[in-house]
Amino acid sequence: MYLSYTGIRVTDLDRSVAFYTKFFKLKEVARVDNVKRGAGLCVLLRDQTSGSKLELNFYPKSSEFASPYNSGEGLDHLCFRVDNLREMLESLEKEGFRPIDLPPEVADLDTIAYIQDPDGIWIELWKDNRGSDEPLPEGY
Repeated sequence: MYLSYTGIRVTDLDRSVAFYTKFFKLKEVARVDNVKRGAGLCVLLRDQTSGSKLELNFYPKSSEFASPYNSGEGLDHLCFRVDNLREMLESLEKEGFRPIDLPPEVADLDTIAYIQDPDGIWIELWKDNRGSDEPLPEGY
């Protein structure tokens, strides 16, 4: 298991991509449109030196995840890539951390689930299923 990336919420995706690529020299490695699935748009950026990744998330008004944006509250979620998602969820549930109830289009317990840490920060648990019909964007 390892920390895969950090996701932050942004109010203007193109402006944020320009900012992080220009000033911090991060490179865009993936772009995903999940609007039809009820979520939003995201862009994955990678630091070429360290390999660290930053995911920029934008939720249009039509998304169930769109909420008023308060400056400084832009941490969207942390993502941990896990070897066995069900095992990890069982371990967390034993300690009182239950998966967040989300529509199946957003969270698939064979591939992805979300929990909240003790302070309410969302944590994505993600199992890389490269054999699935919908290949994951390069870099995730």
